Amino acid sequence: MQKNKNYITPIGYKKLLDEQEMLLREERPELCKMIAWAAGNGDRSENADYIYGKRRLREIDKRLRFLKGRIENAVVVDPQDTKGKGKVLFGSTVRILDEEGEVKLYHIVGVDETDPSQGKVSWQSPIGRSLLGKSVGDDVLIKTPQGEFEVSIEEIL
Repeated sequence: MQKNKNYITPIGYKKLLDEQEMLLREERPELCKMIAWAAGNGDRSENADYIYGKRRLREIDKRLRFLKGRIENAVVVDPQDTKGKGKVLFGSTVRILDEEGEVKLYHIVGVDETDPSQGKVSWQSPIGRSLLGKSVGDDVLIKTPQGEFEVSIEEIL
């Protein structure tokens, strides 16, 4: 996988599109109305509503530029297409057994979709990189900033 591409699942791609749409169609127009109202109230240099509104508008525009780039570089990979391949691939959910005997589930997703509390790890993370390409029964050494640990792949869901 190339690092300049934004590999993402269909669900993650839809979330990016939904956020972009919400910012463009709802939040930004409402904010523009509020800024216009605040600008009509007189001295803009001491108008907190105007100053806050302009700052928030810059934040929204920055986020929209970011989302546009992520969407343009998106390569949507459907996890259903990787089912039954016998190897851990992008979009796979992997059940592992760690050194303490704990069973954990990791879902290999795009950078924009990561949520470690939900077991969603990026394909670029140490865990994701270590698991990609491995098969059921493989022992995998994972090197993280916190140290190394070994896991065994129990199942690819």
